[in-house]
Amino acid sequence: MQEFDHIEALWAKHNTVDVKISADEMLKQAKKEVSSMRTKSLLTVVGMTLAFIALAFLWFAIDFRSLTTHIGISLMIGAIIVYTIILYNNYRILAKSDFTVNPNEFMAKLKLYQLKRFRLYNRLYWFYAVAISLGMAFYFFEILPHLALWAKIAALVLSFGWMIFCSTLVRKAVIKKDKERIALLIEKFERISGQFKEQH
Repeated sequence: MQEFDHIEALWAKHNTVDVKISADEMLKQAKKEVSSMRTKSLLTVVGMTLAFIALAFLWFAIDFRSLTTHIGISLMIGAIIVYTIILYNNYRILAKSDFTVNPNEFMAKLKLYQLKRFRLYNRLYWFYAVAISLGMAFYFFEILPHLALWAKIAALVLSFGWMIFCSTLVRKAVIKKDKERIALLIEKFERISGQFKEQH
C-alpha cells in the first residue's frame, strides 16, 4: 500500500510540472491575441457599415410607395448606425492602447472593453434585435402582398428564424467565447506584470 502511495505521489508530481514561459514569450502571444481581437472588431464595424450602405442603396434605388416601408427601413438603418457607433467606440479602446508601453494601463482598458462587450451583447443587443425586427415587419407590409404564398412564408420564416437563431444560439456562443478570450488575455497581462515586477 505504501508503494502505491509513493507511485501516486510521483505521478501527481510529474503531472503538476510548472511550465514557465518567459515574459517576452507571453508578451508575444498576447500581442498576437490583441491584434486578432482588433482585426475582428474592425471587421465587425466594416460589416455593419456595408449593411448600412446596402440598406441605404435599397432605400434610394427602389421607389417604395408605402409609408410603412420607409419607416421600416429607417428603423433598420437607425439601429445599424447606433450599433456601428458603439462597436467602433469599443474598437477604439483596443486600437488606441499600446500594451508594450504600459501593461497595467492596457489591462485596465481591457477590463473596460470586457465590460462594454458584456453590455453590448446583453442590454444593447436587444435594442438592436427589436429595432431590426420591427423594421423588417414594417418593410414586409408593402413587399409581402406582391409575393406568392410560399414566398411569403419563406420570407417570414427565414427572416425571423434568422433573428431568433442569432439572438439565442449565436449570441450565447459569441458571449462565451469573448468572455473566455478576454479573461485569458487579462490573466496573461497580470502574469506578465508579475514577472516584470519579479525581475526589477
